[in-house]
Amino acid sequence: MLERIECTWCSSQNPIELTSCSTCGAPLDVKNKVSSAGWTSAPRIKDLTEIHFSNSTCQVDGQIVPVAEISLAENDSIYYEHHVMLWKDESLRIDLLPLKGGMKRVFSGMPFIVNTSTGPGRIAFSRDTTGELVILPIHPNTEMDVREHAFLLASSSVDYSYVRIKGMVNILFGGQGMFMDRFIAEEKQGLLVLHGYGNVFQKTLQENESILLEPGAFLYKDSSVTMQVERQPLTKGLFGGTSMALVKMTGPGRVGIQSMYVHHK
Repeated sequence: MLERIECTWCSSQNPIELTSCSTCGAPLDVKNKVSSAGWTSAPRIKDLTEIHFSNSTCQVDGQIVPVAEISLAENDSIYYEHHVMLWKDESLRIDLLPLKGGMKRVFSGMPFIVNTSTGPGRIAFSRDTTGELVILPIHPNTEMDVREHAFLLASSSVDYSYVRIKGMVNILFGGQGMFMDRFIAEEKQGLLVLHGYGNVFQKTLQENESILLEPGAFLYKDSSVTMQVERQPLTKGLFGGTSMALVKMTGPGRVGIQSMYVHHK
């Protein structure tokens, strides 16, 4: 029986001789760093680490402004927001991904132009700002909700849509809006690459366990995690009588946050 190492970030099984997970790039020889409050730091992916999806690879280059360099095998494809491409092979085509609900996407602040490329060929992406790349293998029958303008790329085996979060209308001024990108893997595992501003942390909430977040810190969640606006009254001092809008996340499931508060206009 072959010995395997389980990745503590994505739970994939790896040959014992590997030092980085072939599915998400997390170091296999380093334990997860967990705060006293239960937040796990996103794994520090070593420079030039290769992640495998389908017959293709994703190589993470750099750390200050990280780059995802994709080597697409023949007939493998990915999709991405149009402005995040850094460079590509001259022969690699760029097409448009058909999207539903175009006007709703425009008014809700979500990307309404998404490109797709099909191999063979190489192409690279960057968010053009400091932060971390978060590699999230999307296992079959898994749904992930992501804040707007956070996804860098996804493999074509992952369905792309959007979801309305009820009760979020009152937090529009915070930039989060009522809609989020939703990524769904049905029968085949796929790859989702996100960019988080600053550092990224993840916490797994248990059934009915809740936590309050500053809206700009939210990055992603499992679709099983519910979210709603929670207003915290400010009863004393200069701002007494006003309130502070936070987002209440209730488990079960994973919640990802970024340490830089970003409110897209």
